Amino acid sequence: QVQLVESGGGLVQTGGSLRLSCATSGRTFSVYTMGWFRQAPGKEREFVARITPGGSTYYADSVKGRFTISRDNAKNTLYLQMNSLKPEDTALYYCARKQWGPGWDYDAWGQGTQVTVSS
Repeated sequence: QVQLVESGGGLVQTGGSLRLSCATSGRTFSVYTMGWFRQAPGKEREFVARITPGGSTYYADSVKGRFTISRDNAKNTLYLQMNSLKPEDTALYYCARKQWGPGWDYDAWGQGTQVTVSS
């Protein structure tokens, strides 16, 4: 069973940057679409970004132009570079693996890493 472990969260001031990492187990990382999600206190979990095996990316409007998702298939690791952070970016950030084949369900999740942006 695949394991996903996020790291890189922390406390940062408005306008600052953080880089999240998601280390995955298993040997099939490169064939899956991977994504980042976040959940703020009292709110539902929301999509942040995803990247296909071929490197195509898609972002939520709220982070477009500020966040960059990337992957290193040799290291089985997913990244999220977050720049120009805002207080509304404060949330628990999760990485996830999209299920194999058609559909948009994600079938494996990490435990999350906390990002707090102070104003």
